[in-house]
Amino acid sequence: MNNCHIFVRSTLLLLSVILISHLTAQQEVYKDTPFLQDQSEIYRLESKYNINPITVSADRNNRIQVLSTVGILQPSGNGLVPDRHYAFMEDLSIMDLVNFEDHFYYLTDKAIFSNAWAGRIYVDHTLADAQFMAVSTGPCFLIASDHELTYFEEMEESWSGEVSGEILDLDFDTASQKFLVTSSDGLYLMSPENQSFEQVVAGSNFTCTTPSMEGLVLIGTRDGILQYDPSTNTSSLQQQLPWTEITCLTEINGKIWAGTTRGAFSMDEDGGFSYYASQRWLADDHVIDIQPGPGNDVLILTQSGLSIIRFDLITLYDKALHFEDQVRKTHIRHGFNSAEFEMRIPGDLTTGSVVDSDNDGLWTSMYLASQLFRYHVTGSEEAYANAIESFEAMERLNDINPIKGFLSRSYERRSYAKHDKDAWHKAENPQWDWKGTTSSDEAIGHYFAFCLIAEIIPDEDIRQRAIQLIVDITDHILDHDLYLVDIDGQPTRWARWNPDYVNGFPKGVGDRKLNSSNITGFLQAAYHFTGDEKYKEAAYHLFEEYGYLENLMMPMEEVGTREDDQLSAMLSESWNHSDDEMYFLSYWYLYPYAFTPELKEKYRETIKNHWNIERPEKDGLWNFCYAMTGAEKFDLKESVWYLQQFPMDMIDYSIKNSHRKDIKLLPPNFRNQTTEVVLPPDEKPIYKHNTNTFIIDRNGGARRESSGDIFLLPYWMGRYLGVISAPQE
Repeated sequence: MNNCHIFVRSTLLLLSVILISHLTAQQEVYKDTPFLQDQSEIYRLESKYNINPITVSADRNNRIQVLSTVGILQPSGNGLVPDRHYAFMEDLSIMDLVNFEDHFYYLTDKAIFSNAWAGRIYVDHTLADAQFMAVSTGPCFLIASDHELTYFEEMEESWSGEVSGEILDLDFDTASQKFLVTSSDGLYLMSPENQSFEQVVAGSNFTCTTPSMEGLVLIGTRDGILQYDPSTNTSSLQQQLPWTEITCLTEINGKIWAGTTRGAFSMDEDGGFSYYASQRWLADDHVIDIQPGPGNDVLILTQSGLSIIRFDLITLYDKALHFEDQVRKTHIRHGFNSAEFEMRIPGDLTTGSVVDSDNDGLWTSMYLASQLFRYHVTGSEEAYANAIESFEAMERLNDINPIKGFLSRSYERRSYAKHDKDAWHKAENPQWDWKGTTSSDEAIGHYFAFCLIAEIIPDEDIRQRAIQLIVDITDHILDHDLYLVDIDGQPTRWARWNPDYVNGFPKGVGDRKLNSSNITGFLQAAYHFTGDEKYKEAAYHLFEEYGYLENLMMPMEEVGTREDDQLSAMLSESWNHSDDEMYFLSYWYLYPYAFTPELKEKYRETIKNHWNIERPEKDGLWNFCYAMTGAEKFDLKESVWYLQQFPMDMIDYSIKNSHRKDIKLLPPNFRNQTTEVVLPPDEKPIYKHNTNTFIIDRNGGARRESSGDIFLLPYWMGRYLGVISAPQE
């Protein structure tokens, strides 16, 4: 970067700092301190072998063992393989594996032993068909078969008993110093102190038990969790859970974890749940066992493998760097940010390819903007290079076709372009084809990117090229009667801002408001960077003669179902979330470039009205676009929640939530809001910002991976606006 560029960049940074400090003077700021980020590692069983996992455990050496019907296994690579650390154990019939005080204890058909404590712990037993074991301080042991129990104290058998039902689970409650025995006919307590044994809760569909820190005993059933209070000898059934068919229960780091036949969940302090299901988190959804792992990890054993849910302390900045790497490694195609990465083998990124998209320009503009914001706040040369590369890809969308000011949807090498006779055309260069039929959302993305380049990039040549593209596109629209006109001489299907089209819709049809808002933003941007009065005159002509200001000020509450004509009916079937994306991105040149302070205040009013409608989605991008207007309250807490809960894995897994009993489903409605409260992003399918975030089920099949710009744009926008701080130690 030469000295001139350094000077220009310094001047632009100073102006931006003055602008942003003014906007954020009264705004909240989130201090980016470390939080616990969860992500999953999955180790699968070899499907060709008939192996049934039984339980899982980890010891103080961070060794993880899985007990199965073929012996002890350990995670390695992407699978579970035999653990041969102690060769003599390969010949043993191990029935149960328990961690007590960070050491492994084993129950075989003949003995109880541990390899800790210099191997001194070894107890023979004679209980036929022993299957379960619990360990207490001493160590002392309670073991069980289907109906019988034997207790060992100081390495000697000191008590035995039996139950009429089938024994299902054993545990030890350190608070009461009693063993918990779960059977098919109820819960029993065995006291080592006086060697008493009594049934305290009767039941018929119990599955497992765990003590809780509150002094309660939690009993898993096939229809919820029964909370038993020993102090009052009362119990209550909790059924408002992600799923009620409980298979295992345990407490880890102060949280209750439950396994079910449809995934696992932990109980949060606020009474909510964190739900772990689908292949984003688990090898399969039928959970067999959950145990604490090394550090903050949680081990979840299912029928087909082991999932390690890792909880690492990171900042939002650390998370952003993860997605920066993901985008560069997987999603760059000719400088575009490829929205989708398609895999030949589901879930296997090594079999994937980047593919062209109808919205290559729009998706790339969102990534490009994130890199501009990143460059502005960090001075990163990598971000600068990324932004320039994406700009050149978008620039070529404009010059690869022969129509001045017409932006192509995409381009691809001729032998690989997916030929649609109505969309793809041969470029002058014989190696390339370009795609037309460009829509209005592409134009929104181009203005969004080029305006930010002109505001942030220090290189004057790049700035002028971006400004010229704004001029060329705007002139094309003006010269073609407010249409984007394709190579066939006809307006494209959706890039239409002419009053005959816009005002042809009845009030209440979203496109009337949207297209009025967008064309106003286009004309303002062109006027802002050139000072050419023709753009201002064109905008005021639309205001005064055709009511475009009135259109764009229409309250969002008035958008609804209309059946005046076929097109209006189609556009009004439900809320259009692509429209939301087009609105909010274009607010970046509608609001700041307002012709007058009075117009700016009107724009702020209509943006706030739109934002209020979108608040239930808790989307950080919408909130920060509203924060750009200087709003003091813009749901910062919800925005940080969105960023923190965003999944680290962007593969489009098949995900289902509609069976959950902890969420309130809503009846069908115009906005297609399926639940009363939006689910965290990491519990839902992967969606870009133009999709309804209340869609809770999707059969994705793990065949695509989405790009991390979905996280990067709101994060770096928040940093640019100063409402998210730099990472704090």
